[in-house]
Amino acid sequence: MQALTDRSALIRNRQRALRAPVWFLHETAADEIKDRLSVVKKSFTAPAVVTGFPEFWQNRFPKALCVKDDETLTLAPQSHDLVIHALCLHWANDPVGQLIQARRALKPDGLLLTVLFGGETLHELRIALAQAESDLLGGLSPRILPMGEIRDLGALLQRAGFALPVADTLPLKTSYGSPRHLMRELRAMGEGNAMTNRPRRATRRALFDRAAEIYTQEFGDTDGRIPATFEMIFLTGWSPDASQPRPLRPGSAGARLADALGAKETPLKD
Repeated sequence: MQALTDRSALIRNRQRALRAPVWFLHETAADEIKDRLSVVKKSFTAPAVVTGFPEFWQNRFPKALCVKDDETLTLAPQSHDLVIHALCLHWANDPVGQLIQARRALKPDGLLLTVLFGGETLHELRIALAQAESDLLGGLSPRILPMGEIRDLGALLQRAGFALPVADTLPLKTSYGSPRHLMRELRAMGEGNAMTNRPRRATRRALFDRAAEIYTQEFGDTDGRIPATFEMIFLTGWSPDASQPRPLRPGSAGARLADALGAKETPLKD
């Protein structure tokens, strides 16, 4: 089975972005993670961060071990009480494998916090490019990474063996002077097209001109600016431990719900 992401292209895109990086989405993600940690009634002494941009995240979490999001994570088993998977899981060829490796790196009752882009991300640009390519070329090419929906991504935590899984979403609306400004900034974020099946030939300028026209017509505001949506999805799970709450076995309740609510129970007919 062919890999979705071309890792060499992804690394190349990230290295190019470091020449003049745009960090506002990483800054938002880091702030949100810190807010979530502030309400957890537990102190963490051995954190780790998995990221495509170790230098940035090391500055935000100076006490953490920062490792790159390689296919095999350089994290020792049961060596951390907190693992942050920082805005890179959407590029993973094996996201469940990444989460399993993170769980194995956690001590019992250790916390995983993952942030990644979700399915609503760049939906305006996706629509504009698809329509432009259909108009001019009569087909579609893989130009924007497919991203998961919150229900599907939340299920990954259970598949990876995490306890008490939670998924929530943070939609972000941004504004740009034009679609070309947006695409230029995406490259500066290291989020350019790194899919294995991406077009390898130079794209005709007419395609981007048509996409920009569609984008502005369909989504632009009265000032001539265009919106761009980014959806951040946060996944939270705990490494299993005997001290964690567990659901009761069916039929093990010691009292009836009707009695607790003070309601009259009406038997159903067969």
